Amino acid sequence: MDYGFHAPTMSFPIAGTMMIEPTESESKAELDRFCEALIAIRGEIKEIEDGRMPREDNLLTNAPHTAEAVIADAWNKPYPRERAAFPLPYTRARKFWPAVGRVNGAQGDRNLVCSCLPIEAYEDK
Repeated sequence: MDYGFHAPTMSFPIAGTMMIEPTESESKAELDRFCEALIAIRGEIKEIEDGRMPREDNLLTNAPHTAEAVIADAWNKPYPRERAAFPLPYTRARKFWPAVGRVNGAQGDRNLVCSCLPIEAYEDK
């Protein structure tokens, strides 16, 4: 989201791999921009691997960055707020600002909560 993309259709056909399936309507320029974003994200990962960014507090773990977060008076991150707001030059002109930041990682995917009525409410009486 920080790079201005809605999550594409993806699958994980083999453990440790990711397959991205863009639609046929995507232009070559848009695919190139997407590749540029993926390369930049790999650079963010490398910063963590090399110890230049902390594992618990970095561009990746704090993504996506909302407009509210990057314009707040306080900024206590180990990276410049400009990198959070505009990770690549094209994002200055084509930025999508997400409404919310990360919502507890995969917590919701792993801990499902049913908001429906109890099963007894559906019984014929």
